[in-house]
Amino acid sequence: MAFEVVEQFEKEIADYFGAPFAVATDCCTHAIELCLRYKNIKNVTVPKHTYLSIPMTAKKIGANISWIDAQWEEYYGLTSEIYDAAVLWRPNSYISGSFMCISFQFQKHLSLGRGGAILCNNALDKAELIKMSYDGRHRNAPWAEQQVYQIGYHYYMTPETAKLGLEKLPRAKKSIAKKWSWKDYPDLSTFEVFK
Repeated sequence: MAFEVVEQFEKEIADYFGAPFAVATDCCTHAIELCLRYKNIKNVTVPKHTYLSIPMTAKKIGANISWIDAQWEEYYGLTSEIYDAAVLWRPNSYISGSFMCISFQFQKHLSLGRGGAILCNNALDKAELIKMSYDGRHRNAPWAEQQVYQIGYHYYMTPETAKLGLEKLPRAKKSIAKKWSWKDYPDLSTFEVFK
C-alpha cells in the first residue's frame, strides 16, 4: 500500500478542521513531541488536569514544565502556538498560525486504535514535520536512495491506519462528538513521578 493514502487522509483531516495542512503521525503525543522539537521549545505550560504523556513528553525532551490550573475544554496551549487538541472534534476549529495536535486513539471520536495529526499553517512546516516523522527522509522515494540531513523520529502514520481513517471519516463527520474537558483527568501535579 502506497503512502498516497496517507496524503489523502491528511488532506481530508485538514479540510475538516479548516487547516491549510495536516501531517499524520502514529499518535498525538508524538505529534506534540515533533512540534516541541521543531520549534525548539524549552518551556511548556501544562494544565494540572490532562493526560500523563504530555508532561512526560516535556520531561523527555528536557523542557521546563509550569503547571497551571486551567479549566480547559476541547484543547489547550502548551505554548503560544502549540496546542494539545487530542480530544477536539469540531469542523473549522483550526486556530490560524498554530500547530494543533489531534488524536485518533481508540477512545477518540475518530477511533483508529492509534494515530494522530498535526494541523499547521504552511507548506514548509508540513514538509519539515513530515521529514521529522519519517526518520529524516521524504515519503516519495525509498530511504536508501535519499541523503538524510536531519534526525528523524519514526513517528509516521502507516498507510493501513490512514486507509481505516478514510473509511471511518464520513461517519465521524456526521456523528456528535463527546465534549472533553479538564474534568476528565486527575490532577497530575500530585503524582509522584512529577514531584
